[in-house]
Amino acid sequence: MDDLLKAIEKLVNAEDYLKFFGISYDPKVVHVNRLHILKKFALYKNQIDEDPQQLSPETKLADYKNAMQKSYETLLKSTAPEERLFKVFQQPPPGLIQIQMNRK
Repeated sequence: MDDLLKAIEKLVNAEDYLKFFGISYDPKVVHVNRLHILKKFALYKNQIDEDPQQLSPETKLADYKNAMQKSYETLLKSTAPEERLFKVFQQPPPGLIQIQMNRK
């Protein structure tokens, strides 16, 4: 089981992770959202890794798989700008003037 956890560290792209965990996916969705899926997975993985409880390798592996599944499914239901995973989506572009209009 420890070998599987070490194997995760060698995975490179979203497709590798999805295949490793045996998660079915639409290549078109992954092609457009691969960085966002990986970023979302990294956030979940960090939470798992920071858990003060000593998780068994089996539990950790199952948690990683669930995290990857959630990451992929999030981008099926949402868009990258809506998720605001990267700094570029978190701040308005420089020079942009935002106007609020009161509608009645």
